[in-house]
Amino acid sequence: MNTKDPSTLKQIVKQKYGEIAGQLERQGASTCCGSGCGCSSESDVMAEKYTNVIGYVKEADLGLGCGIPTEFAKINSGDTVVDLGSGAGNDCFVACSIVGEEGRVIGVDMTERMVARANENKGKLGFGNVEFRLGDIEEIPVESNTADVVVSNCVLNLVPDKRKAFGEMFRIIKPGGHFTISDVVLEGNLPDHLRDVAAMYAGCVSGAIQQADYLALLGKTGFRNIAVVKTREIRLPDELLLQYVSQDELQQYRNSGAGIFSITVYGEKP
Repeated sequence: MNTKDPSTLKQIVKQKYGEIAGQLERQGASTCCGSGCGCSSESDVMAEKYTNVIGYVKEADLGLGCGIPTEFAKINSGDTVVDLGSGAGNDCFVACSIVGEEGRVIGVDMTERMVARANENKGKLGFGNVEFRLGDIEEIPVESNTADVVVSNCVLNLVPDKRKAFGEMFRIIKPGGHFTISDVVLEGNLPDHLRDVAAMYAGCVSGAIQQADYLALLGKTGFRNIAVVKTREIRLPDELLLQYVSQDELQQYRNSGAGIFSITVYGEKP
């Protein structure tokens, strides 16, 4: 199987997150790292804690993110917010608490089971101003110039055609609107075998590109005032890496400045 083929990559991602949602249904777990999921170490490294975030709904947090984009999203009361790769609705429900009854939140996800789980959470919470749509981020099912704010959490790095995804994001944002994305990027030259290990350990690393290329692509799309507002290293445990490299190779890697990072990026549509 050619895992570099865009359609194959997309199918792998869809299958993985569908399995996570299905496993949660069977277990009744509230996060992807519930009993038997086998991803607790990944979640500890990747995800940030939402515990003190207003509007946080524990049941909607699957531990699949790598940041808290709403923290820097400058969402106002009455805004229309679109969340790309909305999962079980975590960031959508946080946004709902900010936009209020006059605002609107649209979550988009390409996995049927995730959309179903998000709607189940919505039903329990009784929110009337949020909807979840099944769709592809490379062809977002949202009308042009709809969103005041777009958010996304550790999803766009998984999209095979980032240029097309960023173009779609640009299309749906209103003139003068903006985005805030948390995503995984690379900095420096990561040895191939270490990158393979990282991808096995934390699946979202597999689609990560160099930070400079990521930011340049956003600029070429047409966004302005692009800024990295938060950076956090995704530090894989030494005991994991030492299963694949020598102590000397590990030390060389640690001293090289290269690595995997979670960044939160802000940008505006003119």
